[in-house]
Amino acid sequence: MPGPGEQAAHLGHHHQGDHSHGHARGGVGEYSPPLVELVRGGLTESVHRGAVVVCGADGRRVAGVGHPAMPTFMRSAAKPIQALPLITSGAADALGLEPAELACCCGSLNGEDFQVEAVVSVLGKAGLGPEALACGVHRPSHVPTARALAAAGREAEPVHNNCAGKHAAMLALCVHLGYPTRDYTSPTHPVQRLILETVARICAYPAEQIGLGVDGCGVPVFRLPLVAIAGAYARLAAPERSGLSAEDGEAISRLMEACLAHPEMIAGSGRLCTRLMQAAPGRVLAKTGTEGTYALALTRRGLGVAFQVEDGAMRALGPVACQVLHLLEELDHEALEGPLADLARPGLRNHRGEEVAELRPVFGF
Repeated sequence: MPGPGEQAAHLGHHHQGDHSHGHARGGVGEYSPPLVELVRGGLTESVHRGAVVVCGADGRRVAGVGHPAMPTFMRSAAKPIQALPLITSGAADALGLEPAELACCCGSLNGEDFQVEAVVSVLGKAGLGPEALACGVHRPSHVPTARALAAAGREAEPVHNNCAGKHAAMLALCVHLGYPTRDYTSPTHPVQRLILETVARICAYPAEQIGLGVDGCGVPVFRLPLVAIAGAYARLAAPERSGLSAEDGEAISRLMEACLAHPEMIAGSGRLCTRLMQAAPGRVLAKTGTEGTYALALTRRGLGVAFQVEDGAMRALGPVACQVLHLLEELDHEALEGPLADLARPGLRNHRGEEVAELRPVFGF
């Protein structure tokens, strides 16, 4: 792995020294280290701070910057874990779910037609229609799809919600286990209790200590230390070394195989997660949370990564994720300076179309 000086030569101005400062929300310090800077005219204009944690399958931190105990809502980064009961319960086999459909249940979807078809298929195999979805409605994240709907005089529907796959999985699980589908989003519903138990087990963190909130789609979301999220993703990357049960290990292997084979289902055309997975085929599961949360499972290295951009700026996710994957030798300079350049060091343009500023990572391990 290149040293800090070599990283700086190619990837921007790196702050040297120890960045393991405490984090105020964790009760252990005053501020987080800078992860990304916006540079204009060669001068720093603004800074996005946060923390990055890299763990092995045993849950131990092996690298990172910032405080590993930063409390963080997983948000959509929990989706691959939330989907595991589909397999461990036998629902996936009983309903005949295809790998692409399993991957769809793990994704933050673009609302593209092929994703909508997968959501409808999962629901249909459970004997349900799209009207069962309680995730709410927003325009498809995929702009061409949103424009096509508008041009056809159609309104967006719940099947276009980026959490539609997750909700379809929850409903399918309810049908298979004999749970009521009514109020399936409630934290007291048995399907949500099952999911909380699964998150606790895979994150190796006590369920009673997991903070709970409500997501944009109405279901419970989970707040844990960043290191616990990184450990969970390391277990997704290397279930055979995770210490989990054989049942969990086999379910993880099957789910990861589906996700890695179908990166288009994890986000969609042009999106960060899908592009990172396509750039490192079969080696990386990349999953956005939201509000600056992100997670990566690196199957070749058996590592999990979780990071939080403290101010929630989504524009910083690409530079941080690309830098992490470079430091961990999953993406090379050719990729970062070529097809992924707009993610690794995004340029900002003014109203005349001139590039006048650049976001760039400023950390190393």
